[in-house]
Amino acid sequence: MNSECLAIINRFGGLKVLVIGDAMLDVYMDGSANRICREAPVPIVDIKEVKAMPGGAANTAVNLAELGAEVHYLSAVGCDREAELLKDTLTGHGLDISLIICDQARRTITKQRVTAGSQLLVRFDSGTTDAVCGEYEQQIIEALKEKFHEVDAVVVSDYGYGIMTDKVIDALGALQGKRENILVIDAKSLDKYSCVGATVAKPNYQELVTLLAITEPAAIGHRSEQIKLHGQKLLKKTGTKYVAATIDIEGALLFQHGKEPYRTFSKPVENTRAAGAGDTYVSALTLALASGASIEVAGEIAKSAAAVILQKSGTATCMHNELSQYLGSSSKYIHDWQELKSHVDTFRKEGKRIVFTNGCFDLLHSGHVTYLEQARALGDVLVLGLNSDASIKRLKGSARPINNLYERLRILSGLESVTLITSFEEDTPINLLDIIQPDVYVKGGDYTIGNLPEAPIVLGYGGKVEIMPFVQDRSTTSIITRIKNLDKQLV
Repeated sequence: MNSECLAIINRFGGLKVLVIGDAMLDVYMDGSANRICREAPVPIVDIKEVKAMPGGAANTAVNLAELGAEVHYLSAVGCDREAELLKDTLTGHGLDISLIICDQARRTITKQRVTAGSQLLVRFDSGTTDAVCGEYEQQIIEALKEKFHEVDAVVVSDYGYGIMTDKVIDALGALQGKRENILVIDAKSLDKYSCVGATVAKPNYQELVTLLAITEPAAIGHRSEQIKLHGQKLLKKTGTKYVAATIDIEGALLFQHGKEPYRTFSKPVENTRAAGAGDTYVSALTLALASGASIEVAGEIAKSAAAVILQKSGTATCMHNELSQYLGSSSKYIHDWQELKSHVDTFRKEGKRIVFTNGCFDLLHSGHVTYLEQARALGDVLVLGLNSDASIKRLKGSARPINNLYERLRILSGLESVTLITSFEEDTPINLLDIIQPDVYVKGGDYTIGNLPEAPIVLGYGGKVEIMPFVQDRSTTSIITRIKNLDKQLV
């Protein structure tokens, strides 16, 4: 699917998008805390750096621009220093800010975070959250009418801070009813948009709990199963063609009328300071749909864009080249075994024969390449399981691997014979085999079915085991030995 995703994101450039919603300024004050205040038992933070960047709907607008779109941003802010800072940052990202209305009665919503090292200590929120009214509300409606049908897509980013009034939502519905556009709704109160006729709604888990009136939220790890049961109810409540339900580390469920939900999976990322993943997800989803992608492909692209920013800190954005690189480099690697199983099941439904093999594949050589080509020839799809770095150390000693997991993945992903790659922490892939159950399990070396520990698992579900001899005089160990001998000669 990644080649299809790459083709879609290459169409992002030049798309015109209107974003309407609550503007915020995110301020990050980073420093160090080495002293305690005498007036109260609180840390004293010596501020070293202050950064201001767009937040809320403004961050969605910036993400769209960084992904290649021409963005028009419609909102209302105060006539204050924070508004000027926000507009300056938006202009720096190439956005059209001519539709941003300055209301003297409002204060620009600002969220200031104080951090010491990697620890967030406190957040200060300020600004007007009352509904915009009077002439300013009418100006928003008039601007919406002017731009709605001039763009390829419209995104509503409604945090409930006063921009999306009932009258503005009614105007939005009237425009959509007149001539349907790609319309994406990201709102805390999705039920307010049920009569708008939007293309897709994007609730997070907390919003799903509220929308579905769930009295007992599920524990982390079980939420996707809980929400999966409510797909058609969600479509009815939102009045949309699709619902993209994001469920944090459990990925997302994509619902559409008359079909089973499509699930995308997320990769665990060790970062607690990233913000704005939902804005990034919505931006990529919108551009993919506007480029003609199916909801499934759009969901894969959106999840990849969100994964990119989760590797950053603060309110972050995903750039077009970063998304391309991410999709290109990770096109074959699947960390989550359930996601891998989903791909394998799809191949199996298409009548394809699944082959699996595993190993360290530390220093790739011609013997490896030949072996993988021979394994692939036994079926239609070759899934490769790589021993993790810790697993290799247990099997080969503390000096191995020479190449870490990431380096091995990058190299092996370039082989045409390999369809998908995953990794495992154990010494053997028995647990992985039990999950994906390939038609053929290939093992290289001097094994027999009688002394191969994985054989009972494969034979137990009706699979076939193939023992394939290694190519003679080709091994990682011999390469390392030759290098060491060469070093001795040079000394």
